[in-house]
Amino acid sequence: MKSFLLLLLLIPVTINDEPISNDCKCKAIPLYGKVRVVEAFEDFKVRVVDSFEDLDVDTNVINPDQCGEWEFVNAFEDFTIRYVDAFEDFTIRYVDAFPGKQ
Repeated sequence: MKSFLLLLLLIPVTINDEPISNDCKCKAIPLYGKVRVVEAFEDFKVRVVDSFEDLDVDTNVINPDQCGEWEFVNAFEDFTIRYVDAFEDFTIRYVDAFPGKQ
């Protein structure tokens, strides 16, 4: 038993420091489409920043079908977010052009 525990300690642990995958997903949910802001039971906690963001978000789109294109709705959303000041799933910065993963 001791050797098994020692073996577990020696296995390298991979920690993903990028919350958004290269195919623009977080927790297997695509980060584009219709978004609803909620106060609880959100899919993602997001923090709005001015620099060093994980995702640039453009909300001035009619058909949000590319990474970082969001349309805010009150119902029938693709995913939900809650704004937080700490312990976020990822950070965003609102832009007028060129949305996407940074």
